Amino acid sequence: MIHTTHTIRVRYAETDPMKYVYYGNYATYFEVARVELFRELGMPYNEIEHRGIWLPVSQFSIKYLKPALYDQNLEIHTFIKKIPGVRIDFEYEIYNDSKEKITEAKTTLFFLDSEKNKVVKCPDFLMGLIKKNWKE
Repeated sequence: MIHTTHTIRVRYAETDPMKYVYYGNYATYFEVARVELFRELGMPYNEIEHRGIWLPVSQFSIKYLKPALYDQNLEIHTFIKKIPGVRIDFEYEIYNDSKEKITEAKTTLFFLDSEKNKVVKCPDFLMGLIKKNWKE
């Protein structure tokens, strides 16, 4: 398993009139967390794209347990719990300032060769990083 943590402070522009994070902004939070996970593994997302791999999202599910509020620091835990094939699954948990879990989510992305526009298995350069950082 791979597990990383990233913190985001909720900005005013991300909230609705009740000062709750607007539901659509959670997808952006998860994207930031994924990009930071790859950076922590040693491969900035930009480098993955330079090597000819895109990672489009094919599935997204979320469960809102409690609202995230304006100016809270949110701790986003990102997990890869199984070795990828042609798809890679990310699971997320968001915790508020009080360390309460407020959101659970999952995204599935697939590996796409950017030149051929074909689905491919996880490239060796990424698989090596994943396996190097894998913890049981």
